[in-house]
Amino acid sequence: MFTGIVEELGHVASVRSKPQAMELTISCALILEDVKRGDSISINGVCLTVSTFTSSTFTVDVIPETVKSSTMKELKAGSRVNLERAMPANGRFGGHFVSGHIDGVGVIRSVKKEANAITKTIELEPQLMKYMMLKGSIAVDGTSLTIFAVSHNTVTISLIPTTQEDSLLGEKGIGEKVNIECDLLAKYTERIQTAEPKISRSWLAENGF
Repeated sequence: MFTGIVEELGHVASVRSKPQAMELTISCALILEDVKRGDSISINGVCLTVSTFTSSTFTVDVIPETVKSSTMKELKAGSRVNLERAMPANGRFGGHFVSGHIDGVGVIRSVKKEANAITKTIELEPQLMKYMMLKGSIAVDGTSLTIFAVSHNTVTISLIPTTQEDSLLGEKGIGEKVNIECDLLAKYTERIQTAEPKISRSWLAENGF
């Protein structure tokens, strides 16, 4: 589980392509302070598992499903990435519940400077819009953000100066793709409401009621 508060900007040291999969080696500093094999680390919002590490890098495997459903396939040596370690049980919860399981990819359609903030409008895949709500939460490239406007196919988010400086989202412009994770609580609520009830008229009849 993550909070969506980016801890560090790392660099892709190398990309090893496999059939429909990838192996990424990331260069960083802060993230390595307490790293262990098997740790979960969010890379641009994607939860990945540390397979090996050195004093200056860690390596993860990216499976085919993740390659297909995220922007990971666009990374190359030298690319900068948002990094966050899994949240400790006794840590502060500064963002919102972020699982690191990407729901889809969005495309930035507009960028606007407003005083000390930058607003960005992102076009989403149609199936994701039902989870979007004014003043609700969204994770964009692993960054926890508040939705300030919703249309039939876009959401608008606003970046404070700290987010502009500490995450890659401040640099991304029109036409660039971003990983999207919808609010976890919204998805669970939908699942509960749409799940077929176990108790029905036929179940009651079959069990003597």
